[in-house]
Amino acid sequence: MSRRIVIVGGGPAGVGAALAARQQDAAADVILINDETVEPYEKPPLSKAVLTGKAMPQDAPIAGPKGVGGANVTLKSARVTEIDATGRAVVTEAGERIPYDALVLATGSRNRILPMFPEGQPGIYYLRTAAEALALKAHLGLAKSLILIGGGVVGLEIAASAAELGIKVTVIEIAPRILARVCDDETSAIIHQRHRDNGVDIRTGTVCAGLQALPDGKLAVVTKAGETLAADLIVVGAGAVPDEALAKSAGLAVQDGILVDDRGRTSDPAIFAAGDCTRFTGPNGPVRLENWRHAQEHGAVAGRNAAGGDVAYNPVPSYWSEQYDLYIQGMGWPVAQPSARVRRKISDKAIVLFEFDGATIAYAIGINAQRDIATIRRLLERRIAVDASELADPAKPLNAMLKPKS
Repeated sequence: MSRRIVIVGGGPAGVGAALAARQQDAAADVILINDETVEPYEKPPLSKAVLTGKAMPQDAPIAGPKGVGGANVTLKSARVTEIDATGRAVVTEAGERIPYDALVLATGSRNRILPMFPEGQPGIYYLRTAAEALALKAHLGLAKSLILIGGGVVGLEIAASAAELGIKVTVIEIAPRILARVCDDETSAIIHQRHRDNGVDIRTGTVCAGLQALPDGKLAVVTKAGETLAADLIVVGAGAVPDEALAKSAGLAVQDGILVDDRGRTSDPAIFAAGDCTRFTGPNGPVRLENWRHAQEHGAVAGRNAAGGDVAYNPVPSYWSEQYDLYIQGMGWPVAQPSARVRRKISDKAIVLFEFDGATIAYAIGINAQRDIATIRRLLERRIAVDASELADPAKPLNAMLKPKS
């Protein structure tokens, strides 16, 4: 009798798990349960091409043109509300009971909702799903001004998209600089300047103290400093929290994310988890990552192991962001105290920062350095010792550094 692998979640982790489970066990019955009624789609375009009208969510199916069905995966639109771990079954909102031999939770993350900016209030938007992106796109088409709460990656992508549409954008960021969690001061300053060049007003070190509805239909944010900023709409990009409720109610171990081992296995040996919803063991202890590549690769490991494989997950984290003519890519594990920090200027518009842990690169972030990123990734993955002064010299080819020095 064939094994049944059930995956809950239709993002890159869930699709990655489903496709990998199918590859591991061609005879398995693989069921992907998605709480949206559409073929699983890529999320990165939502804050960029979808908002600017260059694409629709369905234009980028995660599993390709044939969808997950093309890989002989059963796609089921339903919301799972309960896990019966003892009976090895999930229960949907409609009351349907779906048995499993192995279960993969790829529930992702949820928007961090700020009480001052209630979800669903007219004029206030959060962005995570296609429905939210299309609702925001419709309002952007009528708006002249936008306030964006939060200067993180997704928030700044939304700001860039709105600026491209000719909308006056104000970004309110509580931290002293934008992108404080993902890059260094100098890279942050370059990106900040590009937004300024495109007319975006970024207010760093600014705290929101109140929200007002104005008679003309606009919304106004009152800052702690007493300034009032008004706009046609407000978008909140305050980060995300892991969607761990289903796991928690089933008695699985959670700690700001579902706890998993290096095989993606939870505290229940028949249940695996992957992607944004998890906390796994990184080089410096338990860690949670939120990016597309992690979700897809972690999902593939969990799906393969759920189907009988035995693969460890040892990632080199990476992310990317597109803002105006900037293509930003970061990779590696930042260290608290880098032994060295080196900047490699490729051209006037392309640059890479390297942080060292001893003689090897621990972390790198590049702007418009796509041609070099593949080589940099290999240097990182192989932990090849490199000379910092050579790395800083753009005349020294990176490929030559792949051969360890004797």
